[in-house]
Amino acid sequence: MAEKITPRATDYSQWYIDIVINAKLADYAPVKGCMVIRPRGYALWERIQQGLDGLFKETGHVNAYFPLLIPESFIKKEAEHVEGFSPELAVVTHAGGEKLEEPLVVRPTSETIIWAMYKKWIQSYRDLPLLINQWCNVLRWEKRTRLFLRTAEFLWQEGHTAHATAAEAEEETLRMMGVYKTFAEQYMAVPVLHGVKTDSEKFAGAVRTYCIEAMMQDRKSLQAGTSHNLGQNFAKAFDVTYQTNDKKLDYVWATSWGASTRLIGALIMAHSDDKGLVLPPRLAPTQVVIVPIFKNETREAVLKFARGLRDALAPSLRVVLDEDDQATPGWKFSEYELQGIPIRVEVGPRDMEKGQVVAVRRDTGEKVFLPVAEAPQRLPSMLEAIQKSLFDRALKFRKENTFRTNDYAQFTKLLDEPGGFIEAGWCGDAACEARVKEETKATIRLIPLEPQDTEGAPCMVCGKKASVIAVFGRAY
Repeated sequence: MAEKITPRATDYSQWYIDIVINAKLADYAPVKGCMVIRPRGYALWERIQQGLDGLFKETGHVNAYFPLLIPESFIKKEAEHVEGFSPELAVVTHAGGEKLEEPLVVRPTSETIIWAMYKKWIQSYRDLPLLINQWCNVLRWEKRTRLFLRTAEFLWQEGHTAHATAAEAEEETLRMMGVYKTFAEQYMAVPVLHGVKTDSEKFAGAVRTYCIEAMMQDRKSLQAGTSHNLGQNFAKAFDVTYQTNDKKLDYVWATSWGASTRLIGALIMAHSDDKGLVLPPRLAPTQVVIVPIFKNETREAVLKFARGLRDALAPSLRVVLDEDDQATPGWKFSEYELQGIPIRVEVGPRDMEKGQVVAVRRDTGEKVFLPVAEAPQRLPSMLEAIQKSLFDRALKFRKENTFRTNDYAQFTKLLDEPGGFIEAGWCGDAACEARVKEETKATIRLIPLEPQDTEGAPCMVCGKKASVIAVFGRAY
């Protein structure tokens, strides 16, 4: 129930956990750092999967599956890759009651085993491009965890593609960043910035990493998707060559890209309130819940009316009818607010007499009286209005909490109060970037791809001429 939820203003971190637990999205597992995704949480993940998978297939990608266990020698083949992941690796040394000849790593990501297979599958330019995605779990031995946002084991998708030229790989990397941006904004109703990571923040083994960044209600940034141009690094590590059109041998060019169950955390923190979840209609497993209100003598008549409404809505909406007569309507109202169902429809004897229903929006609490015959046409438009309203509200919040400064003292004050995204000049020197991180715990979230006017702009840290305007912020 809603009273179990700590208000955001009191303790934002506890508010988040309270929603995850009380909305029954996930729970703590017996293994430290891991979580159990409960049916409601998994239903939301399925909606995310379906939306993303459709976008992947529209861009020509196909799904496959690769093993969970990776020979340790594979991980070591790409030096930068193993250095980046070695602190988080879980290693299997014994199996079947015997010590293994070679230890096996539980996948933290699948580049190495996938590229070992690509060596077998790619011989000629005719085999390219190879556009494969997999849905799976990965394991990274994280020490500080939080449900959905960072857990030792999590679910995700990881795309891995091979191309004939550097230009094609770069085009793919940018395309998939665009897919993530489209999904975040059109499905999740979360506005995002998109751009490139600095060298210190890029994926281990990548030439360039592109990302989307979203602002949460506590004004921290959350990285919601990444797309990596791997150049020829993994192809060289695994000796993946192909015969070009002019009969020469060359290494293929690679990309990888991924998004995970942390998207559920993003949904919670971008939209929800002190009553519980607020879900965007396009991702909500249940879009409409019908709550009949009756006494013993009106029960059957009201239920019959409500069932007719459910059947009329079912062809176009994800609708549930609550026929339980043990809980009170008031309890149900609070429970469905906690679950974040976008529209609650109330039906009682008086509504039957008037031939109407009462539709209540989860995002605003607004009540709308609808003629029952018009409900199948009007409720979908209400859902679209909610979807747009959530996006507009989040965008307004981000704009109001994005600041511009080249003064380091002002920068530190803005980080502490109110927080948010801070645009500032940066000279490109890693030492300046490292100083900001060490002194403020803020990082360069990205460098926007849009053309920038740096004329006269100094580096916020050292005062030299800025080469870019970077977006700084504290992040999850």
